[in-house]
Amino acid sequence: MQRDLIITIDGPGGAGKSTAARGLAERLGYFYLDTGATFRAVALKARELGVSLEDAQSLGEIARESEIRFGGDHNERIFLDDKDVSEAIRTANVTEAASRIAIFPEVRGPLMALWKRLGKDGGVVLEGRDTGTVVFPDAGVKFFLVAEESVRAGRRYLERAQEPGVTEKRVGEELRERDRADQARQHAPLMRAPDAIEVDTTGLGPEETLNRLELLARARITNRHSSQS
Repeated sequence: MQRDLIITIDGPGGAGKSTAARGLAERLGYFYLDTGATFRAVALKARELGVSLEDAQSLGEIARESEIRFGGDHNERIFLDDKDVSEAIRTANVTEAASRIAIFPEVRGPLMALWKRLGKDGGVVLEGRDTGTVVFPDAGVKFFLVAEESVRAGRRYLERAQEPGVTEKRVGEELRERDRADQARQHAPLMRAPDAIEVDTTGLGPEETLNRLELLARARITNRHSSQS
């Protein structure tokens, strides 16, 4: 039996998933699992090894054979073959590469096995784009975060404003392209699970979003404990 709930937070880029998932996991004392970070880790290693981002078989081999684990006080750090790559995977080049390799079942398969192994006992908050539809369709609580495109682009721009050559227009174009790719991909496309709670973060700050998710999650936790007693 799961000791605690599995909570999934899905949605498009810039909707506020990362901040909300990290904060919710910390408040609940749950394990935080950023599924996107695992794609980034594979993409980083592929670039370091000079592997083509179109070579699905070789990319799948990297995903299968690499040791990817989480650490830190709140599991916010990610390690690739015992090397902390938490900052290295956040560059624009790795982000773009991760988006390209995420479409391949050869890559998704091994990584999904990792996510399922880490989350199967509950007490976990997973962040991604298909965690509530494909990875854990029976999760106890599912959230789907959305926000207006202009707001999402503005948030992403603020995150990357220090990068050379980055403009808000360029970030917006990249975001729209990622949205199209996520929604159109054949395997595990981005979509809201029928039973997911949709939260529009357009007019919400990070703390307001987190408070809303915590309130809903704790209500579900209380109901679960009551039904088991």
